[in-house]
Amino acid sequence: MKHIIILGDGMADLPVERLGGKTLLQYAAKPMMDQLAKEGRCGRLITVPEGFPPGSEVANTAILGYDLNKVYEGRGPLEAASIGYEMADDDLALRCNIINLQDGKIITHNGGNLETEDARLLIDYLNETLAKPINEREGCERVKFITGIQYRHLLVIKGGNKHITCAPPHDHPNEEWRPLLVKADIPEAQETAELLNELILKSQELLPKHPYNQAKAAKGERQANSIWPWSGGYRPSMETLMQQYPEIKSGTVISAVDLIRGIGHYAGLKIVEVEGATGLADTNYEGKAQAAIEALEHDDFVFVHVEASDEAGHDGDLELKLKTIEYLDQRLIKPIYEHILKMNKPVCLAVLPDHLTPVEMRIHVGQPVPFLIWHKGIAPDEVQQYDEVSCVSGSFGLLKLQEFMQTFMNIDKM
Repeated sequence: MKHIIILGDGMADLPVERLGGKTLLQYAAKPMMDQLAKEGRCGRLITVPEGFPPGSEVANTAILGYDLNKVYEGRGPLEAASIGYEMADDDLALRCNIINLQDGKIITHNGGNLETEDARLLIDYLNETLAKPINEREGCERVKFITGIQYRHLLVIKGGNKHITCAPPHDHPNEEWRPLLVKADIPEAQETAELLNELILKSQELLPKHPYNQAKAAKGERQANSIWPWSGGYRPSMETLMQQYPEIKSGTVISAVDLIRGIGHYAGLKIVEVEGATGLADTNYEGKAQAAIEALEHDDFVFVHVEASDEAGHDGDLELKLKTIEYLDQRLIKPIYEHILKMNKPVCLAVLPDHLTPVEMRIHVGQPVPFLIWHKGIAPDEVQQYDEVSCVSGSFGLLKLQEFMQTFMNIDKM
């Protein structure tokens, strides 16, 4: 049996008064997900282990069956793998957002929806005006900025210490940024914390001088006017999915997000790039669906990740998040489902989010998420639609962490 997971990042939510006390999954028009829930079996999943932040790097790694206590090294190393940067043993890799600050506060974690082409100019500028002077001062290439996608980039500190506290910018919208500067967890990490804070403060002097931001300022638009490094770590040690599940001979990951591609890289999955995949609501849903269909023809395992709902949740955009759920339902899940019905080889399909990104909070919340599992001939349970409330009654009950992948991969034996 082949297996495909379709993950709507941050798709789950809390009850919203404007929607009559319903969650967005309850309110949205999503006939395909509801049909799969009715024909399949449902449950809820704890995706964030105790003591870990409710981030996508944690939740997606857990969903794929990994023990975070053994493999977790933060987002930075995962995104390094996706970008193609081979980390040395003494590299500390951090996710580096380019964000927007105003009046002493973090306004957006994404620099005003920065495009990759513009971000590349800013990263090159930072390497020349910020990294180069520090490297000359240190007498080595101590600091390096590497371009990722849109506002998501990489900062590598040679010889950096990972025992620091860095605040994820998407968890602190409209909060003052100074109290959120990097802090050392142990004395040995103090030098690294001070270096990172120096980079943050100097970036705030330099970025507003770049022509891109000067043009933004002239139009009264949000500037990409500060870096914000966070979630750093060393090169992780992970078994591939093929090593953990012998029935998987080959697999594919489809995502516009470096983080997810990095997890896929270490999991031994092929990374498929889809033209027009943006990580936002305007992503190429049809292209991702077609890439998944093609992958199912030759691979045993496919992981399709769609970021759009998470970004809409962080922006607090209720209408847009509803649209992203409906787009996922009709433009991606539906064509994949219709193709599976025509296949001779049995396929098991799962749909779930990784965490909640409530539109009224604009941050990640580590509560259990609803999931559905469907394949031809599965004995359905009593759940009639897919949402946070209905799935409480699902026959899988409440699973924890690696239990989802274990259940999913052994569904034909149940």
